[in-house]
Amino acid sequence: MNIHEYQGKQVLKQYGLAVPEGRVAFTVDEAVKAAEELDSPVVVVKAQIHAGGRGKAGGVKVAKHLDEVRVYAQELLGKVLVTHQTGPEGKEVKRLLIETGCDIKKEYYIGVVVDRSTGRVVMMASEEGGTEIEEVAAKTPEKIFKEVIDPAVGLQNYQARRLAYAINIPNELVGKAVKFMAALYKAFVDMDCSIAEINPLVVTGEGEVLALDAKLNFDSNALFRHKDILGLRDLEEEDAKEIEASKYDLSYIALEGNIGCMVNGAGLAMATMDIIKYYGGEPANFLDVGGGATAEKVTEAFKIILSDQKVNGIFVNIFGGIMRCDVIASGIVEAAKQVELNRPLVVRLEGTNVGLGKNILADSGLDIVSADSMADGARKIVELVS
Repeated sequence: MNIHEYQGKQVLKQYGLAVPEGRVAFTVDEAVKAAEELDSPVVVVKAQIHAGGRGKAGGVKVAKHLDEVRVYAQELLGKVLVTHQTGPEGKEVKRLLIETGCDIKKEYYIGVVVDRSTGRVVMMASEEGGTEIEEVAAKTPEKIFKEVIDPAVGLQNYQARRLAYAINIPNELVGKAVKFMAALYKAFVDMDCSIAEINPLVVTGEGEVLALDAKLNFDSNALFRHKDILGLRDLEEEDAKEIEASKYDLSYIALEGNIGCMVNGAGLAMATMDIIKYYGGEPANFLDVGGGATAEKVTEAFKIILSDQKVNGIFVNIFGGIMRCDVIASGIVEAAKQVELNRPLVVRLEGTNVGLGKNILADSGLDIVSADSMADGARKIVELVS
């Protein structure tokens, strides 16, 4: 789960991390009032969307008086901001962060992530702050320094100091930088984050080390432990189909293609998308109904897939281990009748009660194309939507 920058900074402040003082605003008048309350000679007006690259897209403005705050707020609120992370459709700006300016002396990058290859948390740092870390990794990977953290002992002071020296934090501020990194790691672990990214981390003319931006993502599987974090969820920033899927415990991610996919098991879902592309098609979604899906869940999964107007056909690929093929088939038939299916549907069933499942589909009277294998099904659905 993702949250906004201003919310991330509120979380970080609880762990003693220094952040600029700021207020959230949902209207132009609220933005001006927030700037008045901050009483700073320089105020930053920042668009709040769940995407990076806002500065390059014109979503961050520096105002030197209240009239400029009003102008920038009017310009940004309601604007569709297109960044390298939003895709061409962009995201509408519905809230702003009004924040005090600061005397930036140097910008850095600090990030904490889970490294799946080592099964450990890794803290990364770079002197190239303020730019996309992906660009730095691609063009100058030698400028990114990493410390793999032992979960039994946590981030050690010598590791934080090594990172601080590696990215050339001024000697007199190394102590503050080490405390910052230690607090960031504690927040990452305590709050079950999947990403904690500070870009940029800045040192100021006054000798402060503070987070000028904050990106926190949380492990959705751990949110039952963090009801306060769950309360920060902004549903308007999420895909409506993904929100609906979460109500039925379906794993759904919208993609850009035109072939809807319904599969049981994440690995099989990935393989299904790969084989569709192999035969020249484009998957419209990742959808895993899970190992214990009911006919109701399958019906709702169908409705979610078909709510995407780009979908020109559906490929159902089920391997019934725990999942029974007859349950899936009943769900498919029920869903097809409820939504009055008028698009090609290819179904490949294999596993538990596969014979019963195929009989249910055959006796349904619906125009369903049966496939003997995953490759056969992918080839058929690609031909049908083409």
